[in-house]
Amino acid sequence: MTTYKQAGVDINKGNILVQKIKKLVPEIGGFSGLYPLDKRYYLSASTDGVGTKLKLAFLLNKHDTVGIDLVAMNVNDVICCGAKPLFFLDYYACSKLDLRIAEQVIKGINEGCKQAGCILLGGETAEMPGLYQEGEYDLAGFAVGIVEKDKVIDGRKIKPGDLIIGLPSSGLHSNGFSLVRKIFTENELLKYGRELLTPTKIYVREVMSLLHVTRYTLHGICHITGGGFFDNIPRILPKNCQAVVHKNSWQVPEIFRLIQRKGKIPEKEMFRVFNMGIGMVLVVSPTFVRGLHSHSWGKVRRGGQEPKIIGEIIRGEQAIKIIE
Repeated sequence: MTTYKQAGVDINKGNILVQKIKKLVPEIGGFSGLYPLDKRYYLSASTDGVGTKLKLAFLLNKHDTVGIDLVAMNVNDVICCGAKPLFFLDYYACSKLDLRIAEQVIKGINEGCKQAGCILLGGETAEMPGLYQEGEYDLAGFAVGIVEKDKVIDGRKIKPGDLIIGLPSSGLHSNGFSLVRKIFTENELLKYGRELLTPTKIYVREVMSLLHVTRYTLHGICHITGGGFFDNIPRILPKNCQAVVHKNSWQVPEIFRLIQRKGKIPEKEMFRVFNMGIGMVLVVSPTFVRGLHSHSWGKVRRGGQEPKIIGEIIRGEQAIKIIE
């Protein structure tokens, strides 16, 4: 049996740090931060990286998609409050600048910004010999969006009887790669590498198209990122609400089953580390579901996979329960 902690990542310790930071800065804690721009608008901001998925890019010498991941991990957080991404900045750090590799990465970032409908406003490239291994680099990103104050989606309207809709992921996205790298041999990583490097899906256009017509029946938006289902969905729930997710309501992609079998990973650990095929969750009123076959879902359906009703909200503790 292999766990994320055995692979070197302690989710619980990260959560403890967040709680300590909250004591110093009570305003933090959402998927993005909100800054009052004026009487009408908030700016929404997020920062994130790609994690050890970069190690796979180094192994395969394939660098044209991790920039998309970088944008996705940030803008997918920004839209969770209903904000439209405006611009993005990147930070590229390495031991010695390789122009060919850097150009591929930046092309990916630019492509991600196009998919997100925002602009690449600027960034920083840093050479730091001795800090990074030769031939490797690290990435960080920063996204800023905007939302009207009276249209912020923060989960407060979630109530028992609401439904949970899952939007399909494109694969592992950018979480859990330390565990994957512990489980798979180098030859196996090379074998499955291109599938594992599939870039994180960017949900901006889909979610923005839905907000135009269903904002008042869409009560919560949750990015299934680090911490999987168990750590992310409760973040948007009011204290009297519990999320019940039916794990058989969608088909889990085979790559997750392969990882689980190879590492003998308990199912609960899988749902806490990986997205299991669901990259974004919407909590909606039952009336929202009437629009499942409307024009507004057209952009969500692109890619050949349908959004799924995967659960419901019941009265109970502020937590998630995963059942058959």
